[in-house]
Amino acid sequence: MGHGGGAVNAPAHGPDPVLITAAAPSYDDQLAARKRKYVIMMGCRIPCLILAGLTYHTWWLALIFLVISVPLPWVAVLIANDRPPRKSEKVNRYQHEAKAIESKDHRVIDG
Repeated sequence: MGHGGGAVNAPAHGPDPVLITAAAPSYDDQLAARKRKYVIMMGCRIPCLILAGLTYHTWWLALIFLVISVPLPWVAVLIANDRPPRKSEKVNRYQHEAKAIESKDHRVIDG
């Protein structure tokens, strides 16, 4: 009874794993992350408006909460509509070994 292949126990070039794809996260994953950021930012607007209403006796504090809450919808839409930038990180990619041309001298016979 013959055995198929064998398991390789030794790492190929070192302990770091080799990245074999530069694929970005899927569109659905990106969209879910952008929706989550949008909901969080819009959720922060409601407490700011409530705090502005509760602190109207201290006008400067109420004004701070209002100033924070006004640009939040605009910023939330910008973030939700923008895809994340591509990461420029140094990754360990597979590189095959280049075959060298022989460097020793050969005897040439001229005829």
